[in-house]
Amino acid sequence: MDSHLPIRATVREDLAAAMEHDPAATSRWVVLLTSAGLHAIWLHRIAHRWWQHAVLKWPARLLAYVSRSVTGVEIHPGAHIGRRFFIDHGMGVVIGETSVIGDDVMIFHGVTLGGTSGKRVKRHPTLGDKVMVGAGAKILGDIHVGSNVKVGANSVVVKDVPTGAVATGIPARYRYPQIEDTPVMTPEERLYADPALFI
Repeated sequence: MDSHLPIRATVREDLAAAMEHDPAATSRWVVLLTSAGLHAIWLHRIAHRWWQHAVLKWPARLLAYVSRSVTGVEIHPGAHIGRRFFIDHGMGVVIGETSVIGDDVMIFHGVTLGGTSGKRVKRHPTLGDKVMVGAGAKILGDIHVGSNVKVGANSVVVKDVPTGAVATGIPARYRYPQIEDTPVMTPEERLYADPALFI
């Protein structure tokens, strides 16, 4: 899960992911210098490496605190985050200590990957590869969200979501997107028929 690429290669990958996923990204330099989500993940990658060494745990926590102050994104240094991770907008994102996030994951502002236990156990979610989590969504507890899942904006996920599903609602329920025989609808009708479009 965690990237062990050289720093320069990791920066390039994360920057390419931001350019791919953010339609407002018009220049690599602008994204490099102004993307709070990118800055948060880069600082996390440093803090996470420090976290692996007992003597560096407190500096790792301090770096995570500074990162939160600067970016508005709170990522515990113990969280395992895969390659090409992208946080769009960033503000208000919280990722707990025992979270595990796969490769090519994208989350929006206000997302929480939170715990439901006060014990020192695996208490935060695991996300597979190519997961998209909409703005304001909460994924809580030691649950598994499969690869290629989309979680709708403001949804609250408290149970496992299988690979390829779309999870929406409070509490979230999942379904599989219909690919064949979809009726022709106006854009307004489609928004109400498919809440996942609000992601």
